[in-house]
Amino acid sequence: MGFSCCIPCVEPLLNNRRRQKRLAWAKDKKDWTAAEWSKVMFSDESKCCISFGNQGPRVWRKRGEAQNPRCLRSSVKFPQSVIVWGAMSSAGVAPLCFLRSKVNAAVYQDVLEHFVLPAADQLYGDADFIFQQDLAPAHSAKATSTWFMDHGIPVLNWPANSPDLNPIENLWGIVKRKMRYARPNNAEELKATIRATWALITPEQCHRLIDSMPRRIVAVIQAKGAPTKY
Repeated sequence: MGFSCCIPCVEPLLNNRRRQKRLAWAKDKKDWTAAEWSKVMFSDESKCCISFGNQGPRVWRKRGEAQNPRCLRSSVKFPQSVIVWGAMSSAGVAPLCFLRSKVNAAVYQDVLEHFVLPAADQLYGDADFIFQQDLAPAHSAKATSTWFMDHGIPVLNWPANSPDLNPIENLWGIVKRKMRYARPNNAEELKATIRATWALITPEQCHRLIDSMPRRIVAVIQAKGAPTKY
């Protein structure tokens, strides 16, 4: 009958007010070209676990082979994980920062100081750029806003619960898919695997993702602010 067994896609919860704000934001940006989006440095944090995802890879097996070691996936009750910050532009990716503690305003400003400023030099040189971040409390704190003003870095206004508008989310997806069959034994091996996989991302991949921004904006407008396929 055409049905398939699939893992459901996960979408952020958007109430009507947030949808309207997303729609208004998209309409405001609808005339931005890919060249204008190339001036934006996109950033985000992501959590990576030693066991990637709850579903894991699928296996093909015959009846009676459910307990065959080749058909099993090992799991632990509390898998080790790391939180990693990253950034990208149309020119490529910035060095990763692994966060050791909960991200408050002070921790985040330390990331900005030691990673965003060098990344700006690497990705933009002397050219101007706009910084993108989501609305996490550490990002929207008054002290963080002061840091950006003090350093003369403009921040892109951003709608809440909108990972589909941030192309770095697609990079995290690429990294995690490449790492699906990796078997790190501890947090340090996990970090090394993430770094090695991140280093494989090419400027061409980043450029294609940035080029998709005008299409993402159109998709949000067509969906009237609802989540999109991105």
